[in-house]
Amino acid sequence: MSEEKSLNFIEEIIENDLNSGKYETLVTRFPPEPNGYLHIGHAKAICLNFGLTQKYGGYTNLRFDDTNPVTEKTEYVNSQQEDIKWLGFNWKNELYASDYFDELYSFAIKLIEKGLAYVDESSADEIAALKGTPTEPGQDSQYRNRSIEENLYIFTRMKNGEFADGAYILRAKIDMASPNMLMRDPIIYRIKHAVHHRTGNKWCIYPMYDFAHGQSDSIENITHSICTLEYVSHRELYDWFIEKLEIFPSKQYEFARLNLTSTVMSKRKLLQLVNDNLVNGWDDPRMPTISGLRRRGFTPKSVREFCERIGIAKRENLIELSLLEFCIREDLNKSANRVMAVLDPIKLVITNYEKGTEDLIGENNPEAEDGGGTRVIPFSNELWIEREDFMEVPAKKWFRLAPGAMVRLKFAYIVKCEDFVKDENGNVTEIHCTYVPESKSGNDTSGINVKGTIHWVSVQHAKTAEIRLYDRLFTSETPDAEEGDFKDYLNPESLTVLPNAFIEPALADADLDSRYQFIRKGYFCLDKDSTTEKLVFNRTVTLKDTFKKPK
Repeated sequence: MSEEKSLNFIEEIIENDLNSGKYETLVTRFPPEPNGYLHIGHAKAICLNFGLTQKYGGYTNLRFDDTNPVTEKTEYVNSQQEDIKWLGFNWKNELYASDYFDELYSFAIKLIEKGLAYVDESSADEIAALKGTPTEPGQDSQYRNRSIEENLYIFTRMKNGEFADGAYILRAKIDMASPNMLMRDPIIYRIKHAVHHRTGNKWCIYPMYDFAHGQSDSIENITHSICTLEYVSHRELYDWFIEKLEIFPSKQYEFARLNLTSTVMSKRKLLQLVNDNLVNGWDDPRMPTISGLRRRGFTPKSVREFCERIGIAKRENLIELSLLEFCIREDLNKSANRVMAVLDPIKLVITNYEKGTEDLIGENNPEAEDGGGTRVIPFSNELWIEREDFMEVPAKKWFRLAPGAMVRLKFAYIVKCEDFVKDENGNVTEIHCTYVPESKSGNDTSGINVKGTIHWVSVQHAKTAEIRLYDRLFTSETPDAEEGDFKDYLNPESLTVLPNAFIEPALADADLDSRYQFIRKGYFCLDKDSTTEKLVFNRTVTLKDTFKKPK
């Protein structure tokens, strides 16, 4: 009997709240800003929020925090929805902070009427100068004691579009001497004449994130608002707004965000990579975005398993990218069919094979629970093999092809190297072998034992494909922490393109949802750039962790 897994600290809070009767129903939300594509860090938050309501009942809302019209696009909304569904989760309600703009505006009016908010026309530099430091209190703005009537009058004119961007802001009136800098009269509304992706030109004032977020939680009766640790200092403000507005008391809880080696998680930096054409879009398979992982061949199961393994904690830590790669290897080892592909081909001719062609039987996946089944593989006297599987002067303990050496061809026969051909530059271009007719796999009566087995593809039956070998995007494990520009640490070998590899003919029918193990080469998937004339495969991950850490 397996040991029951212990609860994380958020699960403990939820169980206490439900058992004590504090809440009848658990309600969580996943609140992305539609200003970029979701990445593996968001996957952790998605698995947490949706996973909690799967475990304890209740439901999870998907709410887009779309309070900044300048950076938001419908493209991002659509991609984020696709990513959540791909991970295997469904939301109860699809909502937007912009759904609540009228209600949020009325909340702002309520704060003004209670003497808890005021319109400020100080410049950004003046506001910053008056804010103080963590060790020194701030100073009151000269506009802090405006009358309620004047604040209401100017705020209404702000809403009506009478002022330019930056002319006025609305600030909460809290405490300019608070040890928490965020409580020193934070900005809650600003003027921004910009077209919103949903509300168009209806609004020219927009709520700040801190004002919209907590109130949106309250409007939706969110019981447990789960954020990452950088929002710990925001919690006091979150609670202050709810208390002063006398609305449903949603509660904020914080957990450690995902920090992963050899990549960056900042959406701003990821956008920079895209805009500078340093990667091929948000779904470039080298990117840590969910769409990039999907295109590279990662499965929803492997990403969920990764999120489960790293757990939920209160303290920041750095997770090795190799753990994510381990999770996809574990999944694909059981689910991916084994096929043969030759990435760096050299021709092998079997000089005594006179059958023309024959069909051999290959097993699809010996690790599959159902046995994996078999497939037919055509064989002939001319084959493509990997160039690295032949050595003219064999090294010690070399078990592959060399003059006079014997190997087994996977699913086929034992062959012996009799001769080879070189071009004018001294490069080996063709290997000549003889085969042992009695050594057919599954029916070997030759009595010959060989230590090496190599893969192959029949020349006359092979299909041509482009193979994209992806590796880590950065040479540094912590590009964010290095001196200088993070882009200085991009890995120049993060993508190698092999334009003329040869694959089994069965792979001509590959689809975008299937994953394959190219025997001895790694796990691969079909790329969306593929056409019937040109197949393109991406390497998801190598068979073993081969990344060399920089010294």
